[in-house]
Amino acid sequence: MKELGIDIETYSSNDLTTGGVYKYIEAEDFTILLFAYSIDGAPAKCVQLACGEELPPEIRAALTDPEVTKTAFNATFERLCISKYLGMDKPMDPAQWKCTMVRAARMGLPLSLAQCGEVLKLEDRKMSEGKALIRYFSCPNKVKKQGMVRMIRHHPESDPEKWATFVRYNIRDVDVEQAILKKVRRLEVPKFDEDLYVADQEINDRGVLVDQVLVNNAARFDAEYKDELLAQAKELTGMENPNSPAQLKIYLNKVTGLSIESLNKKDMEDLDQQLMFWPRAQKMLKLRKEMAKTSNKKYNAIQECMCKDGRVHGLLQFCGAARTGRWAGRLVQLQNLPQNHLTDLDYARYLVKQGDLDEFEMNYSNVTQVLSELIRTAFIAKPGCIFHVCDFSAIEARVIAWVAGERWVIDAFKHGKDIYCETASKMFNCKVEKHGENADLRPKGKVAVLGLGYGGGVAALEAMGGAKLGLTQDEEKSIVKMWRNSNPHIVKLWENVEKAAISAIQTGNTVVVNRGIEISKKWGMLCIKLPSGRTICYPRAEVGVEKDDGWRSDHPIIEYEGLDQITKKWGKIRTYGGKLTENIIQAIARDILGTVILRAKSKDLNVVFHIHDEIIVEASKDQTLENVEALFSEPIEWCPGLPLKGAGYSTPYYLKD
Repeated sequence: MKELGIDIETYSSNDLTTGGVYKYIEAEDFTILLFAYSIDGAPAKCVQLACGEELPPEIRAALTDPEVTKTAFNATFERLCISKYLGMDKPMDPAQWKCTMVRAARMGLPLSLAQCGEVLKLEDRKMSEGKALIRYFSCPNKVKKQGMVRMIRHHPESDPEKWATFVRYNIRDVDVEQAILKKVRRLEVPKFDEDLYVADQEINDRGVLVDQVLVNNAARFDAEYKDELLAQAKELTGMENPNSPAQLKIYLNKVTGLSIESLNKKDMEDLDQQLMFWPRAQKMLKLRKEMAKTSNKKYNAIQECMCKDGRVHGLLQFCGAARTGRWAGRLVQLQNLPQNHLTDLDYARYLVKQGDLDEFEMNYSNVTQVLSELIRTAFIAKPGCIFHVCDFSAIEARVIAWVAGERWVIDAFKHGKDIYCETASKMFNCKVEKHGENADLRPKGKVAVLGLGYGGGVAALEAMGGAKLGLTQDEEKSIVKMWRNSNPHIVKLWENVEKAAISAIQTGNTVVVNRGIEISKKWGMLCIKLPSGRTICYPRAEVGVEKDDGWRSDHPIIEYEGLDQITKKWGKIRTYGGKLTENIIQAIARDILGTVILRAKSKDLNVVFHIHDEIIVEASKDQTLENVEALFSEPIEWCPGLPLKGAGYSTPYYLKD
């Protein structure tokens, strides 16, 4: 036996969706009901553990045999559940597991077994009856009898016919996983990315400690304060439900005569200015803003997934982001934590931990905003340790300059110069200093660096803060033109990448562009091999023609299949040189961070989580910040000449310095 494909069906009274698998398996009633497996691709078999059957000795031995590779779709679930079921004191070694879901994600395929089977047009696909069967056998069921609601559990004997279907469903899942595996194993994965998957699993297994007093009190503060706001809003307006957007629009129209189309964040900012002559309406809008603040629900999310060890686990999904292979957030969504700007974080934390909302309100008028800024600080280092937080400075600006060969940008980074000042200086042909000469031009350089690197124009500039600078559209157009004139090699990179992609799709030939990046077509996919050796894929890529659109004559367009980020449905997605460049640069930046994570592991530096280009290390007293910063500045073999530097700070709780 070399490979063991596994799929299990389980039971737990803990909710998997909100609590995650680490919390799920902590329930006293957690158990494995069905264990289906395939040995080296052979037809699947199912062990009905819930009916008293036992795992065959060779299967039980294979589960801990390092010579046998275990595979599963979302292997984290199987690895952790089986570890718990076997009574292990810690999770199984992830190095013995390979995740078919991750392998599919590397090829740009969906993270859902059912959807992946559909996209690959498999002959046998996941059974549609599964969801109902899981609700019936795998979760507590509500039963109402004589006006009383109670929770019951269904067993195999509760409905033998459904149970027989459940067994077939379990076997089918292994068959589908094995069919997907045959297709995705053809993509060669560099060793560093296999090692990075193992490191990722270890980080999730390690988890991060939570300040439980802070979290519990903050969640209570938020709920109680919003109740206060709701009462104020009802008294102010007479509305039955001031949280209702429809009722609020009617109220504002009645009071002001204004026609309110939307209450999204941007429209509410504009509306606030219009309501200056209607103080009651303006007050109501302010209350609405605070009541609608959702970021503080992260406190509730932390409560839901916190485990018995006081830590939260499983916050990161390896290869969770389409195309680039970057991580995605899970459960608490670390990728969009609110920023902190308070100068007295310690004092604010102290007041929350004291638990007196009235005293907190006496010190801070904007309760929801302050609670929002404290979310990061809910993650703390364990006793005797400290967090070393370290990140790259302007990593994407560095990488795109290196790939494109934009020499002046590379030199600016090598000499430790402020890239926003240097960019403004280049654009406006004058000296720019952060707190000195022509300092007012630096913000324009900043929005240009952040917004224009991937072919974007005025809209991209505004999205990165151009509108807040009070720029006119003519000024924005001028900045776009000046930035492009100052960065001709980056502009050329967009063109090179688009032409190479079109050529590869149409001819099947491999085209090599900047820094040895290989663009080719394999298995019907557009494949881009990065300098690290990792490949990013675009399924069913093809070149079409877009007819004259008024400002361009007939021109080729690139389309591929993927998950639409807005509709969340699988379908055709259009791309172009700038967008492909963005994917390439972000993927390279991801591989650079991955290299740092592997270096940290080799130095026994315990990463507890990471966000974008930043790692958080839970360090012992003998592990210094300098030890962590050194990981960032050490050259990487596959990106010679790329100036890399990390800067960090030490803190007992997580924050953005």
